[in-house]
Amino acid sequence: MRSIVEKGHLAATEFDYFLFGVEGYSRVTEVQLVRKRLASYLIKSGRVDKHGKRSYDVVLPDGILPHHAECTLPNGEKVDLSAVDLLNMLEEWYNAGVDAGFKEEELRYLKPQGTEFKALIGMNAHALLDWFKIRCCMNAQAEIRDLANKMMRLCKEACPALFEDAGPSCVSLGYCPENEFQNPACHVIRKKDALELLKRAGKGV
Repeated sequence: MRSIVEKGHLAATEFDYFLFGVEGYSRVTEVQLVRKRLASYLIKSGRVDKHGKRSYDVVLPDGILPHHAECTLPNGEKVDLSAVDLLNMLEEWYNAGVDAGFKEEELRYLKPQGTEFKALIGMNAHALLDWFKIRCCMNAQAEIRDLANKMMRLCKEACPALFEDAGPSCVSLGYCPENEFQNPACHVIRKKDALELLKRAGKGV
């Protein structure tokens, strides 16, 4: 397996298939996930009417919890609202709509993008190695990076020889290909700086 990977014969790794059960992540991450074409997804439906029995689970980033904003109600009253306040109001509105007999498949249009999704995700090893390069990078959005790193750890446990070099692009390349877009927290040498060093070395500088 190591010989196949080290020689770059990654087409052979497309016969190794991995299946993941995912929950606790938001629809924001779901949208980013399905942009990966070489994968299979079985996502739990949020459309079917369950007469109020559907859980109203939302992923809320810690970074926005301190944020409050003054909002104007229809009667002109101004109220100071946090993200939690807004979510509670939306949940009340949704539940009231269910009780009033409105279709959940239409009420859900006002659910936040932070609504949790549940899915089965299948990818072959070649697609996973490619996906880890992008989604384990510090420039990736925090939630999908968390998911990618957890998936990568599982892959390394299941098949260490295949995923020994898995990770963001800089792990396999030895430099950061982002150049001027490199994340400030990343201290791997940038591609253009690495090329400059090679040029100097070639000139004996």
